[in-house]
Amino acid sequence: MSSTVLVGTQWGDEGKGKICDLIARDFDCVVRYQGGNNAGHTIVVGDRSYGLHQVPSGIMYPECVSVIGNGCVVNPKVLLEEIDMFEADGISTANLKVSGNAHIIMPYHMDLDGAYEQLLGDHNIGTTKRGIGPCYQDKMARIGLRMQDMLDEEVFREKLARALDRVNPQLEKIFGLPTYTVESICETYLPMAERLRPYICESSLLLNNLIDEGKSILFEGAQATLLDIDHGTYPYVTSSNCTAGGAVTGSGVGMKNVDRVLGICKAYITRVGMGPMPTELDYTEGPGRELTEGGHEYGVTTGRRRRCGW
Repeated sequence: MSSTVLVGTQWGDEGKGKICDLIARDFDCVVRYQGGNNAGHTIVVGDRSYGLHQVPSGIMYPECVSVIGNGCVVNPKVLLEEIDMFEADGISTANLKVSGNAHIIMPYHMDLDGAYEQLLGDHNIGTTKRGIGPCYQDKMARIGLRMQDMLDEEVFREKLARALDRVNPQLEKIFGLPTYTVESICETYLPMAERLRPYICESSLLLNNLIDEGKSILFEGAQATLLDIDHGTYPYVTSSNCTAGGAVTGSGVGMKNVDRVLGICKAYITRVGMGPMPTELDYTEGPGRELTEGGHEYGVTTGRRRRCGW
């Protein structure tokens, strides 16, 4: 069976979630390979509309394995809210899997995200302030905490203490923000860890075993090409690799197992946040307003009006 990478070819909001939901029924597994709850996919089922931020679109099909890959960053609270939302509507999450290597978004990441944006002033990136950038920053600085760390309280406390030794001085001395203790974070995160324990796994082993069994995989990107950290409109980009290559590193599946890349675009372009957009239209009147209102161009995650252009 073939495996496909689904990517947005513009700045996002091309309808990847809809396409993913449409074709997921033809795949045995859907993998989200990058990003966090800074992106949203809207799926409409009957009279119900679901805004997905962490859970892959394949969740709507109970026979499909839905995987949050190692290239993602996870806010446990948001993930549990989505799980509860689906379970309350009778949609099973039994086949949802979360990579133990995915990094955890901590409360201080969200604090720092907002503080960095404020510090940049007129040159701010326009992030969602969900803590995604600082979380990836800690990942690269090798002080990040991963989902599997939450499953061992001793390990979690030890790694968290080391992270706070670096983070707290930034919060206090640079930004004048409140600091955190190991105890205050454990009080919130450890109970969530117990709820998430059944979902956490070695995802790269799972995926490669599925491939060996002849199963097909759909790799789902969260953002889009022009927001890629390396290939997008830097520095007005996201903090991960959302182009097709990110599917390999963000899942642990080898390149030989990717058969095709499916790029999604729409007749006009939109973007949320700051940065260059040469064909941007004035949204207060004329075609710009028509695109914004007619296309319901408002961010699923932020509710912000999307910038529209040809």
